[in-house]
Amino acid sequence: MTSDDSPTCCSSESYAGVSDGTTVSTCSVETTCHPSTCATSRCQTPSFLPRSRLPAGCLAPCYLAGSCNTPCSVGNSAWCEDGMFNSNEKETMQFLNDRLANYLEKVRGLEEMNQNEHWLYLSCYERYESELSLRQLVETDIGGLRRILDELTLCKADLEAHVESLKEDLLCLKKNHEEEVNLLRGQLGDRLSVELNSDPTIDLNRVLDEMRCQYETVLANNRRDAEEWFTIQTEELNQQQLSSAEQLQGCQTEIWELKRTANALDIELQAQQSLTESLECTVAETEAQYSTQLAQMQCLIDNVENQLAEIRCDLERQNQEYEVLLDTKARLEGEINTYRGLLESEDSRLPCNPCSTTSTSSNTCEPCSAYVLCTVENCCV
Repeated sequence: MTSDDSPTCCSSESYAGVSDGTTVSTCSVETTCHPSTCATSRCQTPSFLPRSRLPAGCLAPCYLAGSCNTPCSVGNSAWCEDGMFNSNEKETMQFLNDRLANYLEKVRGLEEMNQNEHWLYLSCYERYESELSLRQLVETDIGGLRRILDELTLCKADLEAHVESLKEDLLCLKKNHEEEVNLLRGQLGDRLSVELNSDPTIDLNRVLDEMRCQYETVLANNRRDAEEWFTIQTEELNQQQLSSAEQLQGCQTEIWELKRTANALDIELQAQQSLTESLECTVAETEAQYSTQLAQMQCLIDNVENQLAEIRCDLERQNQEYEVLLDTKARLEGEINTYRGLLESEDSRLPCNPCSTTSTSSNTCEPCSAYVLCTVENCCV
């Protein structure tokens, strides 16, 4: 088909037959004859053009918003958006997993520290119990030694009283002996005077000397025995007193050492209790802090899940719309193919020059009864 004397033009209109708002470019050629020049042509867009007359090459391409007027597939855009959302979701979940792992690691470290402090507290408590039992045993021994010391003190007092009584007995014996000696001297003096007067045959001085020697020997033996017994008892009491004093000093030293150990253990126990309380407070604060952070992260996770659910709903909706568009595209392509076949079959039945005039000097012309199919070169895109 030639276009030397019949130039063509294209106009675009929103075709009412498509329900999705797709702009369809229709191309029509209507050639009319003018009395002066029969070769004048003009292109107009008739509103009565049937759908079977729409050529396939006059459909305007569909552009996506934000794609710089570059035609692309809706499916590829959906897949790009899905990949972007999936990458953001993976990064968010990875970040949340990392924070949760750090939180669990810190909690595990605090639990291990608390366990170590608990074992240390138990060991210190066991040491305290053993030292307390040892202290009780030592205090029991000290009580027994004190009772022994009291008994020894009483025994010493009894012995001292017995020594005093022996001394008094010795003094009484001496006094009685002197009295008896004086009495005997008096009696012997009377007898001596009588015997001297009567019969001076007996040596009274010798008898008195013998009696004096006898009594002095008995008195010396009794004194020696009493002094020896007193010396032995005094030495025994001194030895018992020295041993009791040494035992008492050793017990006092041991009591002082045990008191110092008990005070040190009490101080260490108080320090461990304070440390345990501080660690418990720290663990409680850490648990509260991390529970708050966990609640915040849970809220964030819930928000992200809600956003993901909304994104999935949007993706499903877009997929449904995309499927609808694909169905519409397939239906339109079928219709376009049908229109193209009909136009080609109709074009094959038209003559080669349908708009030729019968006479150049004629004042009337017949309008062209056929619409020329718009080719790729003369269609506007």
